[in-house]
Amino acid sequence: MCAAERRWGRRQRALLGAVLLAAWQAAWGQLRYSVPEEMPKGSFVGDVAKDLGLRLEALRDRGVRVVTEGSTQYFALHKKTGHLVTAERIDREQLCERVQQCVLRCELIVEGEMKFYEIEVEITDINDNEPSFKEIELEQKMSEMTAPGSRFPLPDAHDPDSGRNSLQSYELSGDEHFSLAVQAGPGGDQRPELVLAKVLDREEAAFHELVLRAMDGGDPARTGTARIRVTVVDVNDNAPVFSQAEYTVRVPEDVPVGSVLVTVTASDADEGPNGHVKYSFKKITDKASKIYDLDSESGDITLLRSLDFEEGNSYELEVQAQDGVGLFDTAKVTIAIMDINDNVPVISVRSALNEISEDATSGTVVALLHVHDQDSGANGDVRCSIDKDVPFRLESSHGSYYRVVTASELDREQVWEYNVTVRAADGGSPSLQSSAVLALRVLDVNDNAPVFLEERYSARLAENNAAGAPVLTVRATDADWGQNARVRYRLAEGRVRGAPLSSYVSVQAETGALYALRSLDYEQVRELQLWVRAEDGGAPALSSNVSVRLLIVDENDNAPQVLYPPAGAAAGSGAAWSGVELAPRRSEAGALVAKVVAVDADAGQNAWLSYELAKATEPGLFRVGLHSGEVRTARSPLARDAARHSLVVLVRDHGRPALSATATLSVVLAESVAELLAELGSAADEAAAPGEPAASLTRWLVLAVAAVSCLFVAFLLLLLALRLRRWHRQHLLPADSGALRGVPVSHFVGIDGVRAFLQSYSHDVSLTADSRKSQLRFSAASCCDTLPARPPPDEPAPLLGDQDPAGALPADSASAPQAQPNTDWRFSQTQRPGTSGSQNGEEAGAWPNNQFDTEVLQAMILASANEGADGNSTLGGGNGTMGLSARYGPQFTLQHVPDYRQNVYIPGSNATLTNAAGKRDAKSAAPAGGNKKKSGKKEKK
Repeated sequence: MCAAERRWGRRQRALLGAVLLAAWQAAWGQLRYSVPEEMPKGSFVGDVAKDLGLRLEALRDRGVRVVTEGSTQYFALHKKTGHLVTAERIDREQLCERVQQCVLRCELIVEGEMKFYEIEVEITDINDNEPSFKEIELEQKMSEMTAPGSRFPLPDAHDPDSGRNSLQSYELSGDEHFSLAVQAGPGGDQRPELVLAKVLDREEAAFHELVLRAMDGGDPARTGTARIRVTVVDVNDNAPVFSQAEYTVRVPEDVPVGSVLVTVTASDADEGPNGHVKYSFKKITDKASKIYDLDSESGDITLLRSLDFEEGNSYELEVQAQDGVGLFDTAKVTIAIMDINDNVPVISVRSALNEISEDATSGTVVALLHVHDQDSGANGDVRCSIDKDVPFRLESSHGSYYRVVTASELDREQVWEYNVTVRAADGGSPSLQSSAVLALRVLDVNDNAPVFLEERYSARLAENNAAGAPVLTVRATDADWGQNARVRYRLAEGRVRGAPLSSYVSVQAETGALYALRSLDYEQVRELQLWVRAEDGGAPALSSNVSVRLLIVDENDNAPQVLYPPAGAAAGSGAAWSGVELAPRRSEAGALVAKVVAVDADAGQNAWLSYELAKATEPGLFRVGLHSGEVRTARSPLARDAARHSLVVLVRDHGRPALSATATLSVVLAESVAELLAELGSAADEAAAPGEPAASLTRWLVLAVAAVSCLFVAFLLLLLALRLRRWHRQHLLPADSGALRGVPVSHFVGIDGVRAFLQSYSHDVSLTADSRKSQLRFSAASCCDTLPARPPPDEPAPLLGDQDPAGALPADSASAPQAQPNTDWRFSQTQRPGTSGSQNGEEAGAWPNNQFDTEVLQAMILASANEGADGNSTLGGGNGTMGLSARYGPQFTLQHVPDYRQNVYIPGSNATLTNAAGKRDAKSAAPAGGNKKKSGKKEKK
């Protein structure tokens, strides 16, 4: 029981050891299989996929293949099953001559992973060869005096098989005089010998026929035969003897063909034919028989062909010396081949990449190389190197394998293809070298954004361009290749005057050409600032932007536009303008009459304007400033000059061609209101249609006067109502108190503390068809009272009737003398409103520019005319008031009004606006009978 357990334990240990050995070999990437020789092509050797743990899909996808050293590939990988199979019929005797264990080595290359696995396949022998003799017919001579027991060597049989299938035994048959003895040689081989059992008698039998059989140990056993003919001869006393039992010679493998390598010699003491020695190979292989030759007479062993250390480094030969009677002697010849450095290293590319991405990480395997040198010793030691100017390095992998890996980052834009040269040099003297070139193309990665040729672009485009006109072309380049370098252009989003930028400009996606999509107007858009984006075709795409500035160049496409005088109603084409300007007849030379204001929507030289007087009723009376547009009197108006003048001012720009516009001014020379009205009426008559009757114009004038009078009466009633309301609130004094007793309250009105006495007027209006002959006659009952001045601001303003009557009015207001007119009533030349009072500069006041201002002016003129018709009417104010005069035209504005606290004289009237405050200062008023002087125009009339 214990013995059985011990045997079981030994088996378990042996099995465990085998499993551990297989696991260790698999872990180190080495597999071992065995297969009999002479198996047909495609025979199963081993399951590589299972043993290495590789999936069948990986075998197909990763490019797995089997490589065998040498020109013949004996194994292949079946990719569908993952089995290692034979690729050729294998003959063990051909591959492994005189080798007990025949092992073939191959590598399994996994290209996708740049890995390899070593595989060893042992080729087991089968009994496919029978023993054979070199000569099947042998002749042996023996002397009849040969003593029984003498031994004669027989030729050996050769069996290429190994082990039990090799030669095992010999048999001899055919005659009782002979027997067979087998001796063990130095190498353990069997050497048959012919033994003489009985004395020979030539007279009894001159010849003896024998059969020698050689048998192997196969099942079934194979045999080989040789026939031996023994001839009985007379006595030969001495056998040949070699000078030495073993000859050893060392020759280099590059020894020339035909050289004598060694000479064997043997001597025979006999004389005559018994002493003549001949040499022959007693034992030699087929391979050696093709390399060496033995001269039978001299014993020289010569070289038949070149030696190759890699094919065989040592040969053992057995030579025989035989005399003429058949006696012989044998000797052993050993020829050792010395290796010389005659083989260059061989670089085999087991796996290599043709393309690599430029973003591959450092250490990426590019190629798997195998280096082998068939020489031995130092001649077979190989050193590998790689060019230093490439971003690759060489790493030793395992045994004779090397890996080419990336040493740094790659950049396709700098180098797009590499020819990597790997060099191998052995250690011989001189050293032999070989090289292999790896062609590697770098694949592009989209790592470069497009770059514009300029940092910014600008272009000039004339306005009024045609739609689709080319503007400029932007261009960007991309250092990448292929699709990654294909650049497309597009506009960045933007808006111009509320419209999308894409409605103004477009860019051609392929060429980068910019086109204007619409006709551009400099007056609307003077500059376009846009961004163009260049984007490559990579994934993800890279892009860059560039600024494009488009300047619109102005063209003279806008005529000057006249702002003042305003456009006339009769202007049909828009190029003619009309207006009415008033100028006093006493104007001096250079007095400003009007100013033509014009603008041009163009820019630069196209907007420079010049003015000239194109047409005038009186050419020498007016002139126009070339650059200012001011219309001034060239000389003082004369009495013979017409009252109304028509001026046509031409406004021209400096463009090419020049554009122009005209402004028509109507200038009226007038000195009084009556003259002004007469001229206006005459102008209205002339402006009427040719077939319209004069009564129609008179009717419209009457309606205008009535409308103005109604508005004035309504305004007075409103002021009276407000005054009465205040009077009731403040409890006015009784009617019998004060100096104004008996005066109706409705004749008083107060506005902001200014008390005024209102006197009713009655008018007789006589209008004719010709307004220049119309008359206004006032009644004689007009009042000429003067209102007292306003009290000082620090005193409370007394209500009407609450103050001393004596202080309010003089005792005899009717007989109170009229004060002399103040000599300061006239405005200075700088204080007069309108064009007639302007200085000779650019200080023209604000001019009325609409129809409403003109109507207000006409109402003011009519009101002042009503007041001026009464020579006894006098207005007074607390702080001073002024009367309206036709002298102050429609250009009258508050900025031209001087200090109103002064006496103002109304031309054409006997009334004087008194300054009550001045009277208090003087304590008395100078007597005066009133200023009856009228203007020069009145005197002339």
